[in-house]
Amino acid sequence: MHRHFRNWIFYVFLCFGIIYMKLGALSSVVALGANIICNKIPGLAPRQRAICESRPDAIIIIGEGAQMGINECQYQFRYGRWNCSALGERTVFGQELRVGSREAAFTYAITAAGVAHAVTSACSQGNLSNCGCDREKQGYYNQEEGWKWGGCSADIKYGIDFSRKFVDAREIKKNARRLMNLHNNEAGRKVLEERMKLECKCHGVSGSCTTKTCWNTLPKFREIGFVLKEKYNDAVHVEVVRANRLRQPTFLKIKKVRSYQKPMETDLVYIERSPNYCEEDSATGSVGTQGRLCNRTSPYTDGCDLMCCGRGYNTHQYTKVWQCNCKFHWCCFVKCNTCSERTEVFTCK
Repeated sequence: MHRHFRNWIFYVFLCFGIIYMKLGALSSVVALGANIICNKIPGLAPRQRAICESRPDAIIIIGEGAQMGINECQYQFRYGRWNCSALGERTVFGQELRVGSREAAFTYAITAAGVAHAVTSACSQGNLSNCGCDREKQGYYNQEEGWKWGGCSADIKYGIDFSRKFVDAREIKKNARRLMNLHNNEAGRKVLEERMKLECKCHGVSGSCTTKTCWNTLPKFREIGFVLKEKYNDAVHVEVVRANRLRQPTFLKIKKVRSYQKPMETDLVYIERSPNYCEEDSATGSVGTQGRLCNRTSPYTDGCDLMCCGRGYNTHQYTKVWQCNCKFHWCCFVKCNTCSERTEVFTCK
């Protein structure tokens, strides 16, 4: 979510909070504020709008989680022709890439994981109503390993369930793309769940570990980004199977002759080949590579040969000047030399 939009939502909620304190009518004010805010957010599906209106305190957290996913996407693909730069320009909600490519697969997985991560974190910090720490295992003693559950375990089940209800709600059409998106959403959340961390703290006299309490914590989101980037590199090409009388898409299978093998739960799947992203094309989510920085000597995707798609590159020369070798002289002044350095920057034509 853009910073200005997020700040606007916060400002509106703040104003309604002040009105509530003066009037003492929380339910009506919150309902009015939620209706105004949710109707102003572009890209929400009907069920998402209903969730927004019933849980207005969660919409900012959801937006931050979706934005976290977009930021991680842009980090992971910063050296590629497609670098996620077009994502989130209009809204962090709603479908962004029309082509069912492996890039779309990554986008959906990282966004669903981002929302689950943000909601779970907000619950643990007490920043979201109707949730908190995971109390299911509170007090349970692991006799074999000698520790008991304690502290504030992150309630990942709540975060995943909330992400599933909100993010998956935009998938309305009964087509192959819906099955692809739902699978990738779930894959992103599954990767997050599988990488929950166990943290422990010792208790005892003089640093001894007479007793030990442990709790579950969320992984760093950068770790989820790296794992999903690997899943992107190994993404599975699938096709739809229409197994009912109405010929509606029923499930996805790996695209091989005479094979009905389904992809794994944490596989990222795609149904269409990726475009080359060389030229600007709003239909594919490509902003092109014209003007992109490139590395003249790199043989990889950030190299000028690949990044510029054979169009060539421009060379820009700059001279950087700064004060250097500064020395203090008694008494009382500092004398510096002037240093300079010429640098070259290359951009795609």
